[in-house]
Amino acid sequence: MDINLPDVLAEVEAAFARYEQALVGNDVAGLDALFWDHPTTLRYGGGENLYGIEAIRAFRAARSPAGLARSLDGTQITTYGRDFAVASTLFRRATTPGKVGRQMQTWMRTPQGWKVVAAHVSLIDEPTG
Repeated sequence: MDINLPDVLAEVEAAFARYEQALVGNDVAGLDALFWDHPTTLRYGGGENLYGIEAIRAFRAARSPAGLARSLDGTQITTYGRDFAVASTLFRRATTPGKVGRQMQTWMRTPQGWKVVAAHVSLIDEPTG
């Protein structure tokens, strides 16, 4: 198994950057384009469990665009072979002081490009020390 082939890693980093730009800009169509259009795609959020692309689309369409700006920390992207990757990052928002968000995404290469097939977002108290 080849880990972090430079060309594959660059592709996933670019897809992750597009996701982040779409997220903070509340670009619902852009976010939708980055998730796999399939009933098995899932997203566990801070207060919701979304099973299937239709549930994810409905959540995105109803989400408030306020307070989406954030800073990332400790982002790590690892590719496995040419068609599979995991992206993990911490994030902080001015709207949630004292909290740190955690985000993990599983990415898969499809004929339409790199797509998120599973995502998890959670929020915890900022660790001390």
